[in-house]
Amino acid sequence: MKKTTLFAVLLALLLFPLCTCAQVTDEEKKDGFIPLFDGKTLDLWRGNPALWSVKDGVILGKTASEGEAKLTYNQFLICKEEFANFVFRTDIKLSKNGNSGFQFRSWEGEKPYSIFGYQSDIDGIHNYTGILYGEGFGGILTERGTESVLGDGPKRISDKRFAEDAELKKDFKIEDWNSYEIIADGFKFTHIINGKTISITNDNGEGTRKAKGLFAIQIHTSAEPMWVELKNLRIKRLP
Repeated sequence: MKKTTLFAVLLALLLFPLCTCAQVTDEEKKDGFIPLFDGKTLDLWRGNPALWSVKDGVILGKTASEGEAKLTYNQFLICKEEFANFVFRTDIKLSKNGNSGFQFRSWEGEKPYSIFGYQSDIDGIHNYTGILYGEGFGGILTERGTESVLGDGPKRISDKRFAEDAELKKDFKIEDWNSYEIIADGFKFTHIINGKTISITNDNGEGTRKAKGLFAIQIHTSAEPMWVELKNLRIKRLP
């Protein structure tokens, strides 16, 4: 059997739009959004099968205290397509002890399914939800409620506050669905959660910034097993 191509999967999603798990609204379709999940398979993704599955129409990432699903390092579910400028939207829910995030314009490490680069962060009790984190790429780059400017490294060289952290955090739900939107337009990255802008990053580091790369979903090491669920994954390429 020939390997399923990304084009074939996307064509199938467009021809058979009745799956309620790959929700792209009619308005979003007209605006250029396409689904990144068909509600049944992980055909558009690659990752450790011991960690990732599809259950009840959602993507489920789950670790364990022993066996193949016990993590010794952070792993990722990696989209088979690379992206440069885009708007990405999804709904995400994770356990209180969970830690996840969305890598973009990133690259693979030496260990299987390891990814490094920009990360739009989210955790179960929302200590870091909405920040821009550099996975193996500078650490915390932009905090919640701020707009930052990055230089080479990447390294934060300035920031200004546009909203209070505590006020933004009030709208975050624990062990329930939160909508997450990432806009990567040029070298300006905006994180929007439940309709509110959470952080803005301007990467002016011409020597280290990334214009294109892998898109991936994180599942993080933790003392106790964790889980993360995702649905309604869709993306729109920008010029």
